[in-house]
Amino acid sequence: MMRLDGYLCSCKGVTRSEAKKLIKEKRVKIGDTVVNDSSYHVKEDDIIKLDDEILTYEEYIYIILNKPAGYVTARNDERQSTVMELIDEDRKNLSPVGRLDIDTEGLLLITDNGKLNHNMLSPSKHVDKCYLVRCARDVSDEDMNALRNGIDIGDDKPTLPAKCERFGSDILLTIHEGRFHQVKRMLLATGNEVVYLKRLSFGPLKLDESLRPGESRRLTKEELGSIKDYL
Repeated sequence: MMRLDGYLCSCKGVTRSEAKKLIKEKRVKIGDTVVNDSSYHVKEDDIIKLDDEILTYEEYIYIILNKPAGYVTARNDERQSTVMELIDEDRKNLSPVGRLDIDTEGLLLITDNGKLNHNMLSPSKHVDKCYLVRCARDVSDEDMNALRNGIDIGDDKPTLPAKCERFGSDILLTIHEGRFHQVKRMLLATGNEVVYLKRLSFGPLKLDESLRPGESRRLTKEELGSIKDYL
């Protein structure tokens, strides 16, 4: 069971002192009865209301964002706008799962579930990440084979074999690691330059193309089911 003030903190993203103040101001009800005891332990069948709005407790939340260019993937940054500024959520401890470069677009998962964050980024999981890659010049068949076989990007070991296929004049590149600037460095190793990069999928999650750049939504039940092995 959870204390009432803690319940308010989880549902509304307020601090403990702010929650106590809301209760003291008689703005919190259980059912239709005002409650003034911050230490009350919320029962499973209690209906908690704040200003007559029914609160729904969720242990964790999961958000999919279509990241636009121009935002850094960080919780906060003193100089640049962050992806968190695009999220209309007041939950604490939300953070992006992994990182997309400031000029990279596409699918970004945001959650307050630390276990999911760890598991989807763990090198041992080899979670697929598929990118639409546009280069300064056409990628040759020889270069595509080099990407498929693993390529030296200046680290201690070459990249793991990647899946690479043509998509019009662009390529779709699926990698299983998360090295620093990995896609750009892989193409640079072939003597090419990435001029546009967009992540289309991350593990079983696919970018919702109905989301315009900068828009986000909660994951659907089906999407949550698809990532259950990482929870």
